[in-house]
Amino acid sequence: MPDKTADVVVIVPTLGERVDTLGASLASALGQDDVRVRVVVVVPESATTARVMAGDMGATVVDDPGRGLSAAVNAGLDSVEEERYYAWLNDDDFLAPGALAALRDMLDNDPDASVAFGACTYIDPEGRPIGVSRAGDVATRILGWGPDLVPQPSALHRLAHVRRAGRYDETLRYAMDLDMLLRLRRLGPFLSTKRVVSSFRWHPESLTVANRRHSLAESEMVKHRYLSRRTRRLAPLWDLPVRLATHVAARQVNRKASKVALAHATS
Repeated sequence: MPDKTADVVVIVPTLGERVDTLGASLASALGQDDVRVRVVVVVPESATTARVMAGDMGATVVDDPGRGLSAAVNAGLDSVEEERYYAWLNDDDFLAPGALAALRDMLDNDPDASVAFGACTYIDPEGRPIGVSRAGDVATRILGWGPDLVPQPSALHRLAHVRRAGRYDETLRYAMDLDMLLRLRRLGPFLSTKRVVSSFRWHPESLTVANRRHSLAESEMVKHRYLSRRTRRLAPLWDLPVRLATHVAARQVNRKASKVALAHATS
């Protein structure tokens, strides 16, 4: 249940266009057990239906400043009260039961850690499971040069470290979460669990799926920011293989999603 002295604030940026999945996303956050949680929905003033629904469900409603996704998340962070941890949940993703309590306990047990994250189930537009991402500690080790395998809806961030890291970069359109993770990694270790703590919806409207080429280019640029000058000169040696591997992985997920849809249609 929401609580003014919540341990965790969950920020849900939305344009208010996916009211059906938004309601389910909010319910997955507000229904978390064994943790005090406050949900902040950042939504345009014009999205009346979404604003009313979020308020009726018990969420705090914040106006979207209209400058993109990074600015929306920053607006949500500006509304933080006394919470210690923060999660970012998109309006068509879901938290698994008990997810926030499990991740909070991990951060409570390691006061130096910046982020705790778990596994993530990929689901298709109808909510059917496609596969599970369980990169674990490997995701942290390759974050600075390889693909970003830290599932955004599966991550819980220590707010004290987020404040030290600074605001989300509003010049970025795709890799703002990667940029923040790379800053947070400098402030403390990342903790991981193989437990599935969220579901990520894979569909054509997902920002980084529909625009993968631009997303990859921006991700490479962000990773280069945090490399030494000498290492940056060597980055092309691994940028192309990582890019190709990411394309292959995306195609595999798309094929699996098609198979799941076909199996459902013929069953």
